[in-house]
Amino acid sequence: MKIPLIAIVGPTASGKTALSVDLSLRLNGEIVSCDSMQIYKDMHIASATPDEQEKKGVPHHLVEFLDRSESFSVADYVNLAHQKIKQINEKGKQPILVGGTGLYFNSLVDNISFSEEKVDESLRQSLETEFDKIGGEEMLKKLAEFDKAAADRLHPNNRKRIIRAFEVYISTGKTITQQQIDSKAVPSPYKPYIIGLAFKDREILYKRIEKRVDLMIEKGLLEEAEKAYNSRDNKTAIQAIGHKEFFEFFEGKASLEEAVEKLKTETRHYAKRQQTWFGRDDRINWIYLDCTDDVQDEAIKILERSGYFE
Repeated sequence: MKIPLIAIVGPTASGKTALSVDLSLRLNGEIVSCDSMQIYKDMHIASATPDEQEKKGVPHHLVEFLDRSESFSVADYVNLAHQKIKQINEKGKQPILVGGTGLYFNSLVDNISFSEEKVDESLRQSLETEFDKIGGEEMLKKLAEFDKAAADRLHPNNRKRIIRAFEVYISTGKTITQQQIDSKAVPSPYKPYIIGLAFKDREILYKRIEKRVDLMIEKGLLEEAEKAYNSRDNKTAIQAIGHKEFFEFFEGKASLEEAVEKLKTETRHYAKRQQTWFGRDDRINWIYLDCTDDVQDEAIKILERSGYFE
């Protein structure tokens, strides 16, 4: 029997937390975060991790459990999330997956398996040097010689993924495209019921983002970002939207107003990327928040139509 898994996805500031808590209270659920930054401690404000008042007593898993100095991969997330969902299900409660990190979401729900390859630092440095020398376009031409599918889907500016495609092939003799096909060989253990939150009028979302940033500043985001700047102990964590935008301010290279505006712009761009990612998934049942009066009621209707209550 597959585990029924309710998932709530969508761009930042779309109201995922509020809906997930309301559904958890209604359906005897517990929440598993699907956010690549909420996993870290000391990023409470920047990552918009819900506080105790927002949680309303609902258990939240995979939030604020990792020091910023520790690395954490997609594979690590998938392994931990599988464990948490299984435990919640075995207690007779409803697991509800909530967040906007698309790679985490797809890797978990589609049961992607990850190979245990050790990173060859000398190979990676060699490929990085070559990329910087000849550029993304030329690297993609080389990639197409042995993995045309990967070359066709990667953008020339996606340095990390292009280098990774070469690494996998050189290290294993198998293309990353074939590896991705093999990674989906084991069916997902879940029966997903996926709800997406969005706005028909994106300007409404952007105004919500600006309001959220202003509220974050009031809550002490600047002080939190300064601690991250002073420690700079994890390359991933310090690149979080909400911290890195203030680094030039701390260095005297930008005003506070410029830093705040940069944060609002970066967050809008991130929301757009999230919408594009999730917009490709035809399993998602969308609720447009500017076209509905009762989000929870719409979510319940989606679950009814999807056979959740049968």
